[in-house]
Amino acid sequence: MKKNDIIYWVTTGLIFLFEGVLPALTSQTDAAKEGIRHLGYPEYFGVVLAIFKVFGSIVLIVPQIQPKYKEWAYVGFGFDFLFAFISILAVDGWVLIALLPIVFFAFIMVSYITYHKRLNNI
Repeated sequence: MKKNDIIYWVTTGLIFLFEGVLPALTSQTDAAKEGIRHLGYPEYFGVVLAIFKVFGSIVLIVPQIQPKYKEWAYVGFGFDFLFAFISILAVDGWVLIALLPIVFFAFIMVSYITYHKRLNNI
């Protein structure tokens, strides 16, 4: 595999695991529901967010899905991570956990960049 392929699959795989598999398995736990409530969102928001995360991660990981749908998934995850960062800052202030969405934003950006390099065979 080429370097871009390896970087793409590692970063996209991490997004798939943490933003697709994990929410699918844990979105209805008491801890997840409390996290949503703590940030001031209604409980149904957590359900909708988990559904979009699972679908978005599937779109990113399946190679046969058209690029235009992958673009939407990348944008959705970008908004998700940025708004999670803002929400944590607004509620809890500058705490270490606020950096986690920024780390995932970096992963999604690297995945996005390498995805386009792979499409253009750069």
